Amino acid sequence: QVQLVESGGGLVQAGGSLRLSCAASRTIFRINALGWYRQAPGKQRELVARITSGGSTNYADSVRGRFTIYRDNGKNTVYLQMNSLKPEDTGVYYCNGDISLSIGLLPKNYWGQGTQVTVSS
Repeated sequence: QVQLVESGGGLVQAGGSLRLSCAASRTIFRINALGWYRQAPGKQRELVARITSGGSTNYADSVRGRFTIYRDNGKNTVYLQMNSLKPEDTGVYYCNGDISLSIGLLPKNYWGQGTQVTVSS
């Protein structure tokens, strides 16, 4: 069984930066499209940023210009660089991706377990 594993969360002051990583728990063929989501207390989970297998990206209006999603295909890892963090960026960040476990298999969708990001004012 494969899982997506997030890392890089933590506590940071407003204006600071964090980089989140999302990788598979074991060797896979490829991560295809992948999105970073966040969920603040009492709020619905929302899409923050998404990247396709070809590298096209899109962002929520609230993070555009501050966050950057990118991928390292050699490491099968997707990153979310978060700069100029604000207290309203606080929440649990999840990655969700379509994973091809091996060549010839159709991709399946997986969620990570989440990593906490807390931005203090």
